Amino acid sequence: MHSRGWRNHSSVTEFILLGFSRNPRTNWILFFLFLFLYLFTVLGNGLIVTLIRIDARLHTPMYFFLSILSLLDLSYATTTVPQMLAHLVSKTKTISYTGCVIQMYIFLTLGITETWIFAAMAYDRYVAICYPLHYGVKMSQTLCIALVVSSALCGLICALVYTVFAMNLPYCGPNEINHFFCEIPAVLKLACADTSLNDQVDFILGFILLLIPLSLILASYVRIFIAILRICSTQGRMKAFSTCASHITVVTMFCVPCMVMYMRPGSEASPEDDKKLALFYNVISAFLNPIIYSLRNKDVKKAFFKLIGRGEDTQ
Repeated sequence: MHSRGWRNHSSVTEFILLGFSRNPRTNWILFFLFLFLYLFTVLGNGLIVTLIRIDARLHTPMYFFLSILSLLDLSYATTTVPQMLAHLVSKTKTISYTGCVIQMYIFLTLGITETWIFAAMAYDRYVAICYPLHYGVKMSQTLCIALVVSSALCGLICALVYTVFAMNLPYCGPNEINHFFCEIPAVLKLACADTSLNDQVDFILGFILLLIPLSLILASYVRIFIAILRICSTQGRMKAFSTCASHITVVTMFCVPCMVMYMRPGSEASPEDDKKLALFYNVISAFLNPIIYSLRNKDVKKAFFKLIGRGEDTQ
């Protein structure tokens, strides 16, 4: 199948996103729930980015990566949630073919970038705990920027491969996507062609983009835990464990649902289960990240109190 433009293969010009329920009352309840989650996500992640930018004590590699993660979470949620909110209270639940492709591509780019940022954050913790005296040299500003740029390039390129393979298929109807946004597994179910090649591509890319970063994270934490167990003082151990616990929690919440969604065959997927999984790594994860990182982090709390004029209370 050659690609003289994706639209040539499809008679569908727009898709209908079915969302969660056809019951208006249920949709209004969901609207206010997701509006709260989204506003908190924007406020929480925006605050973390602001604090890290304005407080000199947070100008370290760990907080640099945390600010990138917050920006990704903010962008990630904004790609899907505003449209979902509009569809919950509107009779029109359509998205154009082009809009669907763009949403799919941006969502994938941000998600893939985030998995590699998690790996960079694990490496940062590994160097900080295992080589504390060489931390400043090993985690240079140049290396930190290179890790972020390479993560973003991987996201841009791999998301393009995913999207091209998905949208090169013919879509001749029906055009109802049983999901709340244009996500590849849900869209592929509408293709009027064999999607087994897409399942193989999704599995291979899922292996590269999820299992390889997770393997690097696991390797880093094995070394970290070995180093922590050698620390003599209980207080030192607890501080080191606490530093890593936030990261492990966030990685698990994001990556495990992604693996289930993108690495299983499309035929085994249930639309309702897919929506719950997508909510978890798209909305819930972005909502919880600022809470997890700020509640467990004294430096972030100090920066916040300083910002609101209570810096003297935290000294």
